[in-house]
Amino acid sequence: MSISRETLGKLASYDTPTICNVIELFDVRPRHVGFMDSRIRANFPEMPPMVGFASTAAFRSGAPPARGDAYGTINDQVRRFDELPGPAVMVFQDIDDPPVGATFGEIMCSVYQAFGSVGLITSGGGRDLLQVRALGYPVFTGGTICAHAWCHLMHLGLPVRVGGMVVNQGDLLHGDANGVTGIPLEIASDTADVAEEYVAAEKIVLDYVRGPGEKSVAGLAAAREELIAVLQKLGQRVKKTARPPR
Repeated sequence: MSISRETLGKLASYDTPTICNVIELFDVRPRHVGFMDSRIRANFPEMPPMVGFASTAAFRSGAPPARGDAYGTINDQVRRFDELPGPAVMVFQDIDDPPVGATFGEIMCSVYQAFGSVGLITSGGGRDLLQVRALGYPVFTGGTICAHAWCHLMHLGLPVRVGGMVVNQGDLLHGDANGVTGIPLEIASDTADVAEEYVAAEKIVLDYVRGPGEKSVAGLAAAREELIAVLQKLGQRVKKTARPPR
């Protein structure tokens, strides 16, 4: 499915919790799935939201590669970027438990970025964090590890499980300081368009509690009821008007 650059740009202008809230309006998946859990954290929470399409791989470093086995390479990874519908987000499942060596360092991230990747996620660890921060390349990890051990890629382009979430090659991902979520492709354009209205609706309560004047529980309750009513109407509308990606 094709997602326009305009849509990707709109999605990137909102934080990940807002995107999650908007997705819930569509009722296309249960509310407890579709996002990564607290094991995956932004290493550079000050960076703006990351939006791109998953380039998946399995990784391990706890034992040397076996002779004769076929493994993926970074060359193979970047060669396949053209198969994605937009910028790549590298997604690695570290199959060592616990992780042994770092999934990435400065060189890998520099290569990925040079070929158009907009970020990286791993269930394992990373290193060279100061150098990677200087690249302006967002990374999300389960920890930090100083050495790479026997690092090597396993399969490429197959489903992986990271932070409790199954990620398929080409899935649309959104991540920032708050974590990482998937965006169903069939509602990506609508999610981008509706986000502004969702943010405006939240201001009903925020304007009340942050505004001048004395506050009361009754006033708060009225603001919350107004917010709920607006979101209910918005949810009813988006379920009727959701359209295929453009």
